[in-house]
Amino acid sequence: MNNSIKLPKKLMLLGAGELGKEFVIAAQRLGNYIIAVDRYANAPAMQVADCSEVISMLSADDLEAIVSKHQPDLIVPEIEAIRTAKLVEFEQRGITVIPTAAATNYTMNRDRIRDLANQELAIRTARYGYATSLEELIVASDLIGFPNVLKPVMSSSGKGQSVVHNKDEVEQAWNYAIANSRGDTQKVIVEEFIDFEIEITLLTIKQWNAPTIFCAPIGHRQERGDYQESWQPAAISEAKLLESQIIARKVTDALGGAGIFGVEFFITKDEVIFSELSPRPHDTGMVTLISQNLNEFELHLRAVLGLPIPNIEQFGPSASAVILASEESDSIAFTGVANALSEKDVDIRLFGKPSAYPYRRMGVALAKGVNVQEAREKATRAASKIKLV
Repeated sequence: MNNSIKLPKKLMLLGAGELGKEFVIAAQRLGNYIIAVDRYANAPAMQVADCSEVISMLSADDLEAIVSKHQPDLIVPEIEAIRTAKLVEFEQRGITVIPTAAATNYTMNRDRIRDLANQELAIRTARYGYATSLEELIVASDLIGFPNVLKPVMSSSGKGQSVVHNKDEVEQAWNYAIANSRGDTQKVIVEEFIDFEIEITLLTIKQWNAPTIFCAPIGHRQERGDYQESWQPAAISEAKLLESQIIARKVTDALGGAGIFGVEFFITKDEVIFSELSPRPHDTGMVTLISQNLNEFELHLRAVLGLPIPNIEQFGPSASAVILASEESDSIAFTGVANALSEKDVDIRLFGKPSAYPYRRMGVALAKGVNVQEAREKATRAASKIKLV
């Protein structure tokens, strides 16, 4: 056990959304000082941080200015759209970047992490190809076949993702992907459509000086490429769980550093297929706010600070369901919260986002049940009671 760790630390959070907000709350409980950074003011994590900065995180000059101003001990990215080459500079100057600057650079774009897994580590993935123009996409789509899945190489929460059923839908899918891409790259990945039994997230905790450990697998359901509900534990065989853990450890060992990784898999009748990886708390992992003794944000914090994680206790069948906006608004208020909270073993998180637009995630309902089906039904029912007005 490392008794030389001194708190508080000064942490700079790059990206201040709802996942960042819960991470800040966890960090504040141990007295740390947090600078929350995002491209717009009053983002969720800014509301609970010690201070905040509004910049373009794709600007190397803007990043240099705030790092020089605040001199953080650690830089903790929460989103993809960051000038990652600048993080390498900060790391060379002695600032810890989570999980590492190199790992962040790998994982900010789907093409790099997919190539690492498939080509360098020989891990089974969906067949895939890339395109930087509509013409290239038409060729790549023909090679992969239909249906296929199209995604921007840089995006978050499934934005820009669609299933393409035939050639007639390729142009519309291209326009949708580019319009919802983050960063300054016009590149997409087209993937083989996998007929899976379940899609899971395996929260993988890589530690500085202790073995890699795992949370119970999390099942999830998506629409429009974005998660709608998640549940824990996901029902997969011990053999497939073990295979998932071996693959997750292999990829995260290659990336290095410390922190929590959300490693996604397609589980088919016969295979475990690596899908994606996020080097930070995962949106589907919000279920751990009710399902575990240490939620994914507390686990991420402990891992990056080098604090011990003696055990992860999963409390039993649990679920989350998203609360979505249905229209645009800059005046946010909710009804139905009391009604949603009237049911046993239900909790609600409202993220405090200052504006809404259709399908924007504004909150999440959490529930426990005697089995996963009951937990999912309770979470979905609670979410449906809350209305944005």
